[in-house]
Amino acid sequence: MNTPIINTLLPTSTAGSLPKPSWLAKPETLWSPWKLQGEELIEGKQDALLLSLHEQHQAGIDIVSDGEQTRQHFVTTFIEHLTGVDFENRKTVKIRDRYNASVPTVVGAVSRPKPVFVEEAKFLRQHTNKPIKWTLPGPMTMIDTLYDDHFKSRKKLAWEFAKILNQEAKELASVGVNIIQFDEPAFNVFFDEVNDWGIACLERAIEGLKCETAVHICYGYGIKANTDWKKTLGAEWRQYEEILPKLQKSTIDRISLECHNSHVPIELLELVRGKKVMVGAIDVATNNIETPAEVANTLRKALKYVDADKLYPCTNCGMAPLPRQVANGKLNALSAGAEIIRKELSASS
Repeated sequence: MNTPIINTLLPTSTAGSLPKPSWLAKPETLWSPWKLQGEELIEGKQDALLLSLHEQHQAGIDIVSDGEQTRQHFVTTFIEHLTGVDFENRKTVKIRDRYNASVPTVVGAVSRPKPVFVEEAKFLRQHTNKPIKWTLPGPMTMIDTLYDDHFKSRKKLAWEFAKILNQEAKELASVGVNIIQFDEPAFNVFFDEVNDWGIACLERAIEGLKCETAVHICYGYGIKANTDWKKTLGAEWRQYEEILPKLQKSTIDRISLECHNSHVPIELLELVRGKKVMVGAIDVATNNIETPAEVANTLRKALKYVDADKLYPCTNCGMAPLPRQVANGKLNALSAGAEIIRKELSASS
């Protein structure tokens, strides 16, 4: 059964990934290959998950995750388990109109022969009494990470992936996952498609779920291709303005947004008033560790547009490429910053 969501005001969580230990994969490297294989890899992933969980517990994170220790890549690790995708026959495509990557090819009908992350989620559930969040790639971001040689339609392929994601999500919920988050950085790029069919695909992915749901929309990991792109966006990043009005009307429960050290006008949060908002208060594109006061300042600004009972302090994006000690410092700052605001709210009530 799903453990009830805690009643703590401003419950903290991460957006997704945390650094992997050096014995599992190369440190400070995004999507680094595994250093282990076979049974050793299975055991190594479980050990890394427990270590990541321990570090979240130590930092006082309220809603915990596996730190994405069990996957190499936030999209392709899921796709590797599906039929209809050829990983040998690769093509070069432009990811989110930003950088070229060699990607697998869709060669036929896609299906999910068996669960992908359910055993790992069950393992996580056995080792914590806290609410747990599990991340899955969103349908639009999945299609943007492939070359489609079969459907020849982004919408049709996304819809097929939405149905597959729904199967996986229902099984994750059945083993005690409290929140299932779909990562959709592509929502910040393909605005017309998001509004035409992207949100509808996301709603198909969450159809009938008994747990809470979230969508994470960020400006990407702190890698060069993303930081270079951000430099072209000008003084104000208003991409959220294009999609938040329709997301506000959607059935998704939570929206995870990048807010700290970004040029997103904080008043755009008003566009999703009434939704639960995971406010990114930790910058993942720098090794500088925020002070609790800096975190509190970001949350204080967000509270002008997000009701306190709907504000969930979070990181801007995943922290996989960061040194472990930096990521841990940031987790501690997130918890301490949230506590500052809790005390302020308590004093004023």
